[in-house]
Amino acid sequence: MKKEYLVLDKVEGALIELSKVHEVGYGEIVQVESKDGDKKLGRVIKIDGDKVVVQVFGATLGLSVENTKVSFEGRPFEIPLTKDILGRTFNGVGIPIDKGGDIYSDKFYNVNGRPINPVSREYPRDYIQTGVSSIDGLITLIRGQKLPIFSGSGLPHNELAAQIVRQAKIKVKGEKKENFSIVFAAIGVKHDEAFFFKEAFKKAGVGHKVAMYINYADDPIMERIIAPRCALTAAEYLAFEEDQHVLVIMTDITSYGEALREVSSLREEVPSRRGYPGYLYSDLASLYERAGMLKDKKGSVTLIPILTMPNDDITHPIPDLTGYITEGQIVLSRELHQKNIYPPINVLPSLSRLMKDGIGEGYTREDHPDVANQLFSAYSKVQEVRALAQIIGEEDLSYKDKKYMKFGKAFEERFVTQSFNENRDMTDTLSLSWEILSLLPEEELDRLDPALIEKYMK
Repeated sequence: MKKEYLVLDKVEGALIELSKVHEVGYGEIVQVESKDGDKKLGRVIKIDGDKVVVQVFGATLGLSVENTKVSFEGRPFEIPLTKDILGRTFNGVGIPIDKGGDIYSDKFYNVNGRPINPVSREYPRDYIQTGVSSIDGLITLIRGQKLPIFSGSGLPHNELAAQIVRQAKIKVKGEKKENFSIVFAAIGVKHDEAFFFKEAFKKAGVGHKVAMYINYADDPIMERIIAPRCALTAAEYLAFEEDQHVLVIMTDITSYGEALREVSSLREEVPSRRGYPGYLYSDLASLYERAGMLKDKKGSVTLIPILTMPNDDITHPIPDLTGYITEGQIVLSRELHQKNIYPPINVLPSLSRLMKDGIGEGYTREDHPDVANQLFSAYSKVQEVRALAQIIGEEDLSYKDKKYMKFGKAFEERFVTQSFNENRDMTDTLSLSWEILSLLPEEELDRLDPALIEKYMK
């Protein structure tokens, strides 16, 4: 039942407080109308007895405690969804901003999602080919996985995300055609960043299968908390009702965390590590855990959240907690970026925990697991040899160590490095891996089956 209140207790920042409120639910949608007739959306974020705190999506400047109408709608925050959302652009609260008209549907979906019973989850198996060798070969992305990109300010994470969206391909056993779509969520981005993504998708010819949810840096900070939820709700709809395989890209989760911290401060909550709220872990989990597959559904939701680590600190609360929730990470390196290597993926701290179950015979190729292990092992040895070379000089290294130095250079310049428009097939990636491994003495290839060496080493 709709209820309307005319007197507020307090307006503080983007929060308003009311008292003597009854039969209101947590997360309920609210209409806030100023004395000038200006309407804004809000939602209930705290209930304490008969007192309620409402979070307003928009500026509260000019709101009076006596002449403001607050209407409780009696429903949660919902957005209308149809398959027509593909090719469209929305703001952080799901309102179209591309002049393409409203989305009309007889179905509305709660942005907080529907809890997934762990028993009904399908274990991820099929790999997604990104066309990026360092990801496909060593940090393989699996359909239904949560695989974040840990980046830093100034690193080309946006370019990498756009490249993955442009090149991503998936082949599922038993399916004749590829039902693949992308949901892109931009959280607190600059206008030029959003323009870059729009143009990248348009030029690549994939704009018709991308639904974009954009919260600009100058938009209300409260929208940043809803934007990723709108995007994930759209992804769940496409995956579980339209049988699509959906890839969700989110940038930047750090902006989302900052918004949470600001709202927590306004609510005068006791801060936790570095001022972030104590529920940061569970809040991030409520986003990440919406990715996955269901046993009785054909579709899937695969999530790649991007987060910029302040001061490149991987122990910062946001990347630290993200690493606990997700199934691996792709770490970008400033050192490689300074060497003009693109994409600057540091493969050693990067990993994909589900990779082992989605590669090998019947999935990618029989030699993939051994080749990946050997590349990791050899490149790890390269770091030791480089450290030794800084002490005694490269000329005084042993013959074997010089071979490792040569391998390390070729690995970075030929395997990791590829252009923004270069799309490598999985076969090309594995062939290049064997080519680079051939630079090492055969006795050093201790992670490879001799039969594979004889078959693939040229």
